[in-house]
Amino acid sequence: MKTALLAGSTGLIGKQLLQLLLDDSAYAEIKALSRKPIGIEHPKLKNIVLDLNKLDEHFDQLKADDVFCCLGTTIKQAGSKEAFRKVDHDYPLELAKLSKNQGATQYLIVTALGSNKMSGIFYNQVKGQVEEAIDQVGFQSYHIFRPSLLLGERTEKRAGEGAATVVYRALGFLIPLKYKAIDSAKVARAMLHMAKQNSKGKFIHESKELQQF
Repeated sequence: MKTALLAGSTGLIGKQLLQLLLDDSAYAEIKALSRKPIGIEHPKLKNIVLDLNKLDEHFDQLKADDVFCCLGTTIKQAGSKEAFRKVDHDYPLELAKLSKNQGATQYLIVTALGSNKMSGIFYNQVKGQVEEAIDQVGFQSYHIFRPSLLLGERTEKRAGEGAATVVYRALGFLIPLKYKAIDSAKVARAMLHMAKQNSKGKFIHESKELQQF
C-alpha cells in the first residue's frame, strides 16, 4: 500500500479528495498539510500543521509515493499578484521539489481551464508557468487537472463566483462541455482515479474529460 501527501486539504477539492483517500484501501497513510488542524480523526491520517513559507523545515515529513496538490487562491483573496503567485506557483513547485527528493514518483496538481504560460491573463499565465516548472522536476508520473468554474460549497466565499455559479446552473445547457462548470467532487474523483492507474509520463486532463467522473 502507498502513502499519499495532500496539500490544500481544506479547500473545495482537497477536502473531498482527503475523504476519498482515507476511504481507499490502496493507501495506508494520508499526510495532509494544513495551516491549522483540520479537525478530522482517522487511523490513516497524519495532519502536518505548518507554515508553507517554511516547507523545507518539514522535509523529513514529506516522504510519500503520490503527491496531490490542491493549493489555490485568487488575487483578491491573496491581496496582491505577488502573494497569489506564491500560493499558486511557488508553494506547489517547492512541494514538488522536496517530495521528489524524498522519493515521490507521482505528482498530481489542480490548475485551471485556460492555463498557458503565454496567456495575457495573469491568472492563467501563472497556472501555465507552474505546470511547466513542475514538469521539469522529473516525476515518473505527472498529472495536470484543468477544471472550469468549480461548483461546490467553499469554506470561504469568493467574490463573483456566487453569481457565476447561478448563471452556470441556470444556463449550463447552453454552454459547451469544454467550458461548462464542474462539480468539485468530480475533480477529486478524477485525481484519485488517475493516481491509481500508475501510468508513467505527463498527462493533461481538461475540464471536458473530468466531467465523466
